[in-house]
Amino acid sequence: MPRIALATYDPADGPARDADLPELVRELREAGADAESRFWDAPDADWASYDLVVIRSTWDYAWRTAEFADWVDRVEAATRLLNPAEVIHWNCDKRYVGDLAAAGVRTVPTRYIAPGSPADLPTAHEYVIKPASGAGARYAARYTPAEHDTAVRHLARLHAEDLTAMVQPYMRAVDTGGERALQFFGGRLLHASRKGAVLTPGTAYDAPRTPHPGLEPWQPSEAELAVAEAALAAVPGGPDRLLYARVDLVDGEDGLPVLMELELVEPNLFLFLHPGSLPEVAREIIAAAS
Repeated sequence: MPRIALATYDPADGPARDADLPELVRELREAGADAESRFWDAPDADWASYDLVVIRSTWDYAWRTAEFADWVDRVEAATRLLNPAEVIHWNCDKRYVGDLAAAGVRTVPTRYIAPGSPADLPTAHEYVIKPASGAGARYAARYTPAEHDTAVRHLARLHAEDLTAMVQPYMRAVDTGGERALQFFGGRLLHASRKGAVLTPGTAYDAPRTPHPGLEPWQPSEAELAVAEAALAAVPGGPDRLLYARVDLVDGEDGLPVLMELELVEPNLFLFLHPGSLPEVAREIIAAAS
């Protein structure tokens, strides 16, 4: 009976946002595993006592990146961690988008503005600013060229927190065709979903927002699968190291899919939308623990 921990975040006094977690723990137990969820920052957790620790919903890590990076290394030194530490460290810094582009993957064009660099912002099209270390649209906003001064203040806030900013053209197809999330587990496509636009005009970068508006099941096209598979093939060490991955895609100006993000740290699996995927996820986790 493998002993498995699913690492999550501590919601403190608020409700837990990971709707999949209780069902996944139950499914693992019914399949014969000794499984439980644990807060990743629990001071009394004995990670070495588990055969496998799976990072599931450590959704506060972006506010505590150094602490989280430390924890990742400690857990991997004590037991098996998935996804592995090298992948987690690479994926926590969204400069990986540049790595994927250099490897020939179709990506949203991205520039990076580090602290101390000039605020070189687009003057001819709408664009998005977000931190290179972040999750859940944290500190992200879209701007028109006329909103330059507001965008500069956004950059200053990121730089004050020692965060490098990403600047990308706003992909207008998000407003019509949505953003597609292709979920892979155990090296195979598990399911796919589509959601609407998260960033709305005029919304401040620090305003609360709905992370997955209008979420619905989706059947990916061959073109979408090709971009996703190219992105996974470019992961350091190769895709065979991954237990899970989510590839977020949107249509480019030419109507063909491009990668927006590759989520390898703690992607929402949307099992509540695809309950038929639950047994397969449990099987893959138990196989990895064995």
